[in-house]
Amino acid sequence: VAKEGRALEFAAQEFQADKDIVLAAVNQDPREFYSVLEWAADELKADKEVVLAAVRVNMNALEHAAKELAADKEIVLEAINRHGAYILRWAAQELKADKEV
Repeated sequence: VAKEGRALEFAAQEFQADKDIVLAAVNQDPREFYSVLEWAADELKADKEVVLAAVRVNMNALEHAAKELAADKEIVLEAINRHGAYILRWAAQELKADKEV
């Protein structure tokens, strides 16, 4: 996954649950129509460090983040700053009504 982040899709579940491996995959995530966060274990989709790293490199990462992180203002603002307002489609409803967002 250090060379091809998408390899996480085919990795064993133990690797999909390993934070270091998932972060390495996220850092190799091309800006395409998927995010390697999709194949991370659920507990890592709820890990703020992992999700922040993912939204920094891939505009679709927020779609696969845990709901509570889609409601995290810092994460949503980072995603918007990197990729534009399109990200709001995956943000929590309360953030869509937030004037700062």
